[in-house]
Amino acid sequence: MLNGELRSWQEAAQSETPFFFGRGLPDIIGYLTLCNLPVPPHMKRAIELFGYAHTVFITPPWEDIYIQDTERKQSFGKAVQTCYTMAEAYSRYSYNLIRLPLCGPEERA
Repeated sequence: MLNGELRSWQEAAQSETPFFFGRGLPDIIGYLTLCNLPVPPHMKRAIELFGYAHTVFITPPWEDIYIQDTERKQSFGKAVQTCYTMAEAYSRYSYNLIRLPLCGPEERA
């Protein structure tokens, strides 16, 4: 995961086109935390060196439209826990989180 996120970061850094990332380096810490695994020092260092814009959109799970399928394997409860853990990981590294509202894409935009 670290290598993939660093490749994406490098690609964006070399581009003049704005990028939106679906995931970022702090997500890796979130997943390690969810799995009760230690966070290696090099992971923390990578997050410090390869930052993103300080504003991050976070999309909480929306129970009314949430379904499990082949792509979304988590239960709704686990998705809520994942969202909370990711928000903590990004906050720990001083990102400003903007929670997106639970509404359609037109209103959200």
